Amino acid sequence: MTSLVPTSVQTMTKFRAAVSVRFAAALCAVLFGLCAHAQDYPSRPVRIVVPFAPGGPNDIIVRLVAQKLTETWEQPFLVENRPGAGGNIGTDFVAKAAPDGYTLLSVGPGSLIINPLIGKVPYDTTRDFAPVTLMARAPNALVAHPSLPAGSVKELIEFARSQPGRVNYGSGGSGSTPHLAGAMFAAMAGIALTHVPYKGTAPATADLIGGQVQIAFLGIPTVLPYVKSGKLRILAVTGKHRSPELPGVPTVDEAGVPGYELSPWYGLLAPAGTPREIVVRLGDEVSRSLRTAEMKEKLAMQGAEVVGGSPEEFAALIQADSSTWSRVVKDAGIRIE
Repeated sequence: MTSLVPTSVQTMTKFRAAVSVRFAAALCAVLFGLCAHAQDYPSRPVRIVVPFAPGGPNDIIVRLVAQKLTETWEQPFLVENRPGAGGNIGTDFVAKAAPDGYTLLSVGPGSLIINPLIGKVPYDTTRDFAPVTLMARAPNALVAHPSLPAGSVKELIEFARSQPGRVNYGSGGSGSTPHLAGAMFAAMAGIALTHVPYKGTAPATADLIGGQVQIAFLGIPTVLPYVKSGKLRILAVTGKHRSPELPGVPTVDEAGVPGYELSPWYGLLAPAGTPREIVVRLGDEVSRSLRTAEMKEKLAMQGAEVVGGSPEEFAALIQADSSTWSRVVKDAGIRIE
């Protein structure tokens, strides 16, 4: 019986079927390759970028994590500091890196959330990154140079009111959490402070110790050694509760600024498009290492609290904090062009 379907149509049908088969085979090969790649991960050194100078809480915390990952997987996890532009340079570097799991970002809400709210950045937080896990939280400490005639938060506020703008506060860069911490403090206390941005926490701390700036809102892991040695004076901590490492130090809320609270976090991210299997494997291993007694103790000594968790939980936190910081930035009237 003669076919009623034209020969050209039959040929096209066969061609489409062949293409479909080949596409399916190619897709299976790609998926199989990704799975095999994830199972072999890591097969070479992994770079973790910190977008600030060495010595800050982000740097300290991720170096502890990197050491545990190196021991577990027997591949070097190397921390690389790329400071500049309030964290934007290092953050953008990872945003544009190959999504293969071998370039990661250790970051807090500063460059990830706050900077895009106060100015133009060359990356998109939602589009360009794959959250891996939340490593730790570490409230800041309000610290002062011993030469400042203020031994408490109330005395600091009184001094700042008597001499508007004279009190300088340093931070790790415009848009960093120490910057916003100071802006929040000034707004809620009704005083004028002068912000002095640096290219990272370490140089800001060095100038605070040297007396070039009078106060700063810095991570407890950073300032604790200098407080113990008497080079800095701690006035309060910024968290909701007192720090277990500093039980005698009041919160800013207790010390005279009701409602003040700031607890920065530090998380690990990969470039968007990194295979899901690698992201999950990384997150699971980081969380597992963080929950060991050894790591809890080491981070507690630095004034930090272990968190961990899934990529989805970290992504939800980023979204929630974006809304929170948006309100803070608007209320403080901060904008950098």
